[in-house]
Amino acid sequence: MLHVKSKRELDIMRKSGKLVAEVLKELFRMAAPGVTLEDLDRHAEKMTLAFGAKPAFKGYMGYRHSLCTSVNEQVVHGIPSGRKLVDGDIVGLDFGLVYEGFYGDSAITVPIGKVSDEAKTLMKATVDSLYAGIAAARAGNTLKDIARAVEGTVKPFGYGVVREFVGHGIGEKLHEDPQIPNYEAGASNLKLRAGMTICIEPMINLGGSGVRVLEDKWTAVTKDGKLSAHFEHSLAITDGEPEVLTEWEDLGFRKVLEGLPS
Repeated sequence: MLHVKSKRELDIMRKSGKLVAEVLKELFRMAAPGVTLEDLDRHAEKMTLAFGAKPAFKGYMGYRHSLCTSVNEQVVHGIPSGRKLVDGDIVGLDFGLVYEGFYGDSAITVPIGKVSDEAKTLMKATVDSLYAGIAAARAGNTLKDIARAVEGTVKPFGYGVVREFVGHGIGEKLHEDPQIPNYEAGASNLKLRAGMTICIEPMINLGGSGVRVLEDKWTAVTKDGKLSAHFEHSLAITDGEPEVLTEWEDLGFRKVLEGLPS
């Protein structure tokens, strides 16, 4: 069942999306060698409650934290712990909240200190694939158009596109219809309509596309142990350009990655 949002609902989702972006921006600034994953989780929850919002993930299907922290070969749903970030890590930070009954959801992958050239290239290609998917998210286009744009961006690098986890609709629920795969063969020809709100979230692996879930029943890792990157935005479909609700690109990920020491 597709959910087309009213003007009032979109206005609230703009607020929730902006709050999500503010949290991720702060976590981006905070993430550094010596900082623990639990430090990041606690700070995300503290900010959320100060906004008068609620963490979206905490309690969801039994999850006990406000943030997902996925380091290096971890793809998604990594559980915050006392693990300290070290120079050369990359960490995916996936965060959502609910504000006045509507959800926002977004993710960034953050380089810690001096990272490898292959990590920088992977992260840049992944964030580029996200924005390629967003550019294709126009009323009248299809989910297959989005998936084609995402996959086409990373295909020249030979990267693996994760298939087990996909984007989704969002609104009064964290996960609504439709599911939005990041590979063309898995996507439908469902047409986008103005007023739909969706999350596009490419998860791209340095090696193969295969993943497995650890014994904690949450953390997904690459089967070959190679790095993975994850970026996500919530957006609204309009009669023109799509509207990104969780915009954090003023962090300048492309410039950040290009400017990192080799």
